[in-house]
Amino acid sequence: MDSLNQTKVTEFVFLGLTDNWVLEMLFFMAFSAIYMLTLLGNILIIIATVFTPSLHTPMYFFLSNLSFIDICHSSVTVPKMLEGLLLERKTISFDNCITQLFFLHLFACAEIFLLIIMAYDRYVAICTPLHYPNVMNMRVCIQLVFALWLGGTVHSLGQTFLTIRLPYCGPNIIDSYFCDVPLVIKLACTDTYLTGILIVTNSGTISLSCFLAVVSSYMVILVSLRKHSAEGRRKALSTCSAHFMVVALFFGPCIFIYTRPDTSFSIDKVVSVFYTVVTPLLNPFIYTLRNEEVKSAMKQLRQRQVFFTKSYT
Repeated sequence: MDSLNQTKVTEFVFLGLTDNWVLEMLFFMAFSAIYMLTLLGNILIIIATVFTPSLHTPMYFFLSNLSFIDICHSSVTVPKMLEGLLLERKTISFDNCITQLFFLHLFACAEIFLLIIMAYDRYVAICTPLHYPNVMNMRVCIQLVFALWLGGTVHSLGQTFLTIRLPYCGPNIIDSYFCDVPLVIKLACTDTYLTGILIVTNSGTISLSCFLAVVSSYMVILVSLRKHSAEGRRKALSTCSAHFMVVALFFGPCIFIYTRPDTSFSIDKVVSVFYTVVTPLLNPFIYTLRNEEVKSAMKQLRQRQVFFTKSYT
């Protein structure tokens, strides 16, 4: 409590991506387009999953949850970044900074746990198909989604507590465009070595161990595919390759950021942009372009839209 009472900093100042006005305008246009496509792509997947009976399966139930998380994850950082690109002085209040890092870790951790669940879903569907309807029934799916949100909340509360318990009494410059735990604790007016170790132990261990668990599950799936028919192997590989691309794109930046000591690299901002801006856009494109059922559902939605448009004109 004493540490909290010593807090004097009321706002933080972002250095942003660049101090070049021309680049800022180019970034603003590019990232605005990416953000709009992210919202549109993920919303379309959610709508397609809800209104297409053939997609009322556990895999697409989890995919729609992934799209929802991607919308939330991107919305935590991108709007504030776009605002900063238009302003000369980029600031955020202390309370809003803590709120941002809380939700950043909440949605990131929820996505990590969801990717594990999706890998387990594919493992059961491919390796034990006869037991799949019983193992992955809708009740179990809902319980798993509840568990991932609970786990994400517990993780995020822990990261937030580690941050707000420190005193902030002077430096307030964040060399980035958003608030994250490693960036904020650098500004604390105390030794943060132990806090840094706890963060690496928490976020780093979750990222690395979950990634290894997902990779292991896909290795088991690949081995089991030898017993399937050529058509079965083709369909399973198509689905699993899309899943694994999403896993690699998401876990790569997480592992890079959260499993290393308190050091900064010139590439950090590039990795952060990829992690917070680009990856949420790639997920819907990967699943749409590589999944025939999703593409078919999208076509049906478009046909319905054309039908209703003609009906009311």
